Amino acid sequence: MQNKQEINNFHSSTPTFPLVLDAAGSWGANIKPLLDEAVIRYNHIDFIENDPIQIPHRFTRKEDIEIAGFLAAAISWGQRKTIINNAKRLIDLMDNSPYDFVMEGKDFETVSCFIHRTFNGVDCEFFLRSLQNIYLHHGGLEHVFTDGFHREKTIFGGLKHFRTVFLEIPHEKRTEKHLSDVASNSSAKRLNMFLRWMVRKDEQEVDFGLWQDIPASALMLPLDVHTGDVSRALGLLQRKQNDWRAVEEITGILRTFDAGDPVKYDFALFGMGIEAHPTLPKGGL
Repeated sequence: MQNKQEINNFHSSTPTFPLVLDAAGSWGANIKPLLDEAVIRYNHIDFIENDPIQIPHRFTRKEDIEIAGFLAAAISWGQRKTIINNAKRLIDLMDNSPYDFVMEGKDFETVSCFIHRTFNGVDCEFFLRSLQNIYLHHGGLEHVFTDGFHREKTIFGGLKHFRTVFLEIPHEKRTEKHLSDVASNSSAKRLNMFLRWMVRKDEQEVDFGLWQDIPASALMLPLDVHTGDVSRALGLLQRKQNDWRAVEEITGILRTFDAGDPVKYDFALFGMGIEAHPTLPKGGL
């Protein structure tokens, strides 16, 4: 017998869709229209104003966008307001020229005062030194991620390879916790979010679409508490943990809705999660 789960729409300003999930694998004719409408609602230029993606949007040079985006994504946990303020502070410490600051490498100690939650100055200095190594010896962030992706033809492979390269220079053990390890079943939310920014071509000019050699169809959902909760409420995700297995499960379902751009639904799931849980911190990541 098929188990059917029906839930109401998340917010009254969206037309009501009674959502019916068939556990046997039919995801319900009403779920895709709901998500598509939510994508239109949240994948909008106004989204930038209250999201960490505003940090790389301050720049036009490709390398500045990459480095600013990577660092902003790296500290994207906690309150969005705090994330954005701290990311701005870090970019200020880098003289508002991330690529030049990284490549010159003579003032890394100026970031020793930087702290975001458990990410401290030691971690920050290492991240900058590793970025310098990547741009000097590995062709830059795009090349490292793309090389890893093409080795296994998966984002999983790309993330594994990136972590290996990023940690190849001397570093303190404590710093490793700030770089997700998909081989240990991490959801890699922040790295997947960064890849969405760099890879996905967005007509609304939210995501950048700078990297051409990784297809948007291969991207994986940046799974966090909000996207996970909404996915489970919709019956799209059965796994209880927010780990890599859950990322594979939910992204596989989203590909049935749009095989070419599955992670566009990140906007829908995240936005619906914020509005559906008024007790949660506004913009928590």
